[in-house]
Amino acid sequence: MAGDPRSWPRCLLAGAVFVVCMAGTTLPTPLYPVYQAEFGFSELTVTVVYAVYAFGVMAVLLVAGDASDIVGRRPALLWGLGFAAASAVCFLCADSVGWLYAGRLLSGLSAGLFTGAATAYVMELAPPGGGPRATFVATAANMGGLGCGPLLAGLLAQYAPAPLLLLPYGIHLALAAVSALVLLRLPETVRQRRPLTAVRARRPALPARVRPVFVPAAIASFTGFALFGVFTSVSPAFLARYLHVDNHAVSGLVVALAFFSSTAGQLAVGRVGVTRSLPAGCAVLFTGLALLAGALYTDLLALVVLSAVIGGTGQGLVFRVSLSAVAATAPPDRRAAVISTLFLVAYAGISLPVIGVGLLADPLGLGTAGLVFIACMLLLVTTAAAYLLRRPVRTTQG
Repeated sequence: MAGDPRSWPRCLLAGAVFVVCMAGTTLPTPLYPVYQAEFGFSELTVTVVYAVYAFGVMAVLLVAGDASDIVGRRPALLWGLGFAAASAVCFLCADSVGWLYAGRLLSGLSAGLFTGAATAYVMELAPPGGGPRATFVATAANMGGLGCGPLLAGLLAQYAPAPLLLLPYGIHLALAAVSALVLLRLPETVRQRRPLTAVRARRPALPARVRPVFVPAAIASFTGFALFGVFTSVSPAFLARYLHVDNHAVSGLVVALAFFSSTAGQLAVGRVGVTRSLPAGCAVLFTGLALLAGALYTDLLALVVLSAVIGGTGQGLVFRVSLSAVAATAPPDRRAAVISTLFLVAYAGISLPVIGVGLLADPLGLGTAGLVFIACMLLLVTTAAAYLLRRPVRTTQG
């Protein structure tokens, strides 16, 4: 590889590719009520369709979490874009719920490949001394991309003239093709690459010295991602059914606010510091969950918006500091495995509680099921905060 590949334009281009991939994973969010009406399935099916995505991510983390370290960043990301394009094709062809399952699974495989590889690629392409700014680029691309998906789909579904179940995926397919061309022009940053056969499945690892930090960090991360899971899977249906919000753009914007607020929360960690950010993030997350409970009880749109903003901010604080604290405590030769374990817990938070809400929605109603979910999450985040107040996390990384 001739010359120094690092520069801000290349770093930003890699970040833009990251945005495209992550936006595709949340593109169907404001359209779930439309699919539900079109194909006639239950709330449980909506939540399972959503959760299949998380199962795809977890499968990649378990089987090929270190693939980009072995075969190179660009090949791994090109495979990720291929899965993203295949997911878009499934949604374009969807005439039954089976296509939705397939599309969400492929989307999860795409995100699983991108989450670690794209973050590393963005940071490796930054100029020397640009680590903090590159971290912001990666963070903003990840959460910002997740927010752009429902916002774009909602706007297109509400205001574009083309069929609302086709145009968002057609645009994403075109963006994925452009992103692949961009990747082919960017340099590879892994110098010693090995064949794909060298990729091995890794069992979740948790050294003894990491456990005191990992336990509260994992509980708080699980809760924060569970909040995202509920917002992105059932909030459009709640808005339409109980608040009579039939505007797809508004539904997409509410979900997008949670992800954009997460980016703001992650940026605040540098000022607040790790030791204070984790218990503070738990408190903010508690407030967001309480506001969501109030929204479910009173059917007030303002409380839904506030819960998205405050809950998203709390999730951002909690997750970035959890990641930093766990990475700083882990032995260098086990760090990747420990971080993968934290991501597995986080994505379990996206999937399992959401399915629980779906199971309860039919017998109890969506609002009551949401209140049961929130009660459980409040208990978890309170447990994590109480543990942290007794044994605060201390690390130099933030």
